[in-house]
Formats: sequence, structure tokens, C-alpha cells
Amino acid sequence: MKTSSLGDVIHNLPVVSDIRRHFPDATVDWCVEESFAAIPRLHPGVGKIIPVAVRRWRKTLLKAASWREMAEFRRGLQAKPYDAVVDTQGLLKSALMASQAHGPTLGYDANSAREPMVARLYDRKFSVSRELHAVVRNRRLAAAALGYAADGEPDYGIEATPAGFAWLPHRPYVVFLTATSRDDKLWPEANWLALGQQLNLLGISAVLPGGSPVERERAIRLAAGIPGAVAAPAMNIPDLAALLAGGRAAVGVDTGLTHLAVALKVPTVALYTATDPGLTGVLGVGFHRNLGGKNQIPSPAAVLAELQLALG
Repeated sequence: MKTSSLGDVIHNLPVVSDIRRHFPDATVDWCVEESFAAIPRLHPGVGKIIPVAVRRWRKTLLKAASWREMAEFRRGLQAKPYDAVVDTQGLLKSALMASQAHGPTLGYDANSAREPMVARLYDRKFSVSRELHAVVRNRRLAAAALGYAADGEPDYGIEATPAGFAWLPHRPYVVFLTATSRDDKLWPEANWLALGQQLNLLGISAVLPGGSPVERERAIRLAAGIPGAVAAPAMNIPDLAALLAGGRAAVGVDTGLTHLAVALKVPTVALYTATDPGLTGVLGVGFHRNLGGKNQIPSPAAVLAELQLALG
């Protein structure tokens, strides 16, 4: 169980790789929020995807269709017995879902879970330090629950074929991931403009995706101020993965897509302005940097210096 958010789902991918490495014949099913189901589908070690729509159901609890969908979701969870049902999220909502499946439930103990009360819902509980990075916590919980050692670097286990979209620039590009869930996590637009203009002088274009209307407007506005830049059309997660895979590098704020870039082994510079990257910053095996922190805004010059290292 790791249902949301996008970054959290990506952080759980190495667990699948670990399980399949230690138990090559294991079947690994994944319960995930419907809007993020495309992420586990990228991993060849994942079997059945069981989508859940908690976010949508909360808004439509008075509709009969929502209750029918909830019943269908429960039937999907109970379609077959499991040897283990591991909840790596440690929230009441995820623990309640795990308890609906047929099989022993395993999760964090009260001192380790984000919501301590959930430990009462598990059949077996394990201690995992809350001072560890989220990826490491997920891996150690699953390892303790299933009886193996979570050693080595995290293997996200996903790949994407580089994009061949007709609208891409006709020269190397860096993906600018400018959108995030909170305004205080944004990097100033003047900084994006300065970075993009410097990359243009190096013969590298900026490609700016955006999801919501506000994000798309920002991408269009920034692209207009950066020579050679392109504001990408609306894209789904597989297309975004392909876009990232074709880029020379990615620069992103505190958002799930920045973690996706690292999972795909794309050289990545992550920008933090309102949160501490210590426990949830980007983590992977390729080139990656976490710049900034709470009330710290990385400068365009610092970001460019890291990019130049990544780009050679």
C-alpha cells in the first residue's frame, strides 16, 4: 500500500525492485490512487494495479456511483489471498485499505508511523527510524516485513523511451519543472528566466510542461521570455516520462515529477525554497543535487553550475 502522493508513490518503486530481486517468482500487486496509477505501471515487476479514488470519493460521498465504486474497489482488494499486505504509507486511510485485503497486514509500529494509531490495525509491526529518507524507510519496512536485507543503492526499476514529439526543439533540451502544490515552494520566475537564458547561450533549450491552467499559463509566460524555449502541451504521466528521458537534464521544484526524473536516471537539480530536502529530497543512483531548503532560495548561478557538471 502506497496510494499517494506522486512523490510518495515514486519513493516506493525501489521496494518492488527489492522484492523481485529477493523473490524472483513473487507477484507484487499495488493499491494506488487512480491519478497516480501510471507510475507503478512503468515498473515491470508490478502485477495488478488496484486503483483507489479516495480524493474523488470525498467530494462525492452523497452520490450512489461513489458507493458502487467503493464496493468494486473492495472486491478488487479481496479478489485473491496475499501472503503479506505491506502498508508503507503508515496513514489511517492506507491502513484501513490494507485491512480490507485477504492476508496478514504489516506496517510501522506506533513510534515509526506518521499516524501512530494505525499500528493497532496491523497484524505485525516494525520499528523504522523516522529520521531516515523516505525511500530508505520504505525499503527497510518491506525488508523487515518480508525477511530480507535492503542493501545497495535504490533501484526504481523504471525506464522510458525518449520522446520524439514533433513540437520538441531541434537541439538538446533541459526540462524545467516549474509547478508544485504550494506557492511557497515555487522558484521565482526571474530565476527561471535567467537560467533559461544562460542555457540558451550554451546551445540548450528549455522545455516547460504544465498541468493545470495556472501551470500552463506560467509555462507559456516563461517560455516567451527564454529564447528557444518551448511550453509543452498538456501531457499524461507516460508522456512526461518520455519527455524527461529525452532531456539532457531536469531542473525542478519540490514536486513529484522531479523525483520521477531521478527515478529515470535523468541528471536532476532539485530546488527547495520552503521545505527541508533532508528526508524527502531527490535520491537515486545518477547525478542528482538538492539545492536550497526552508527559507533558502537557490540562485540561478548555483543551479547553472550544477547543470554544467551534469552536462559535461
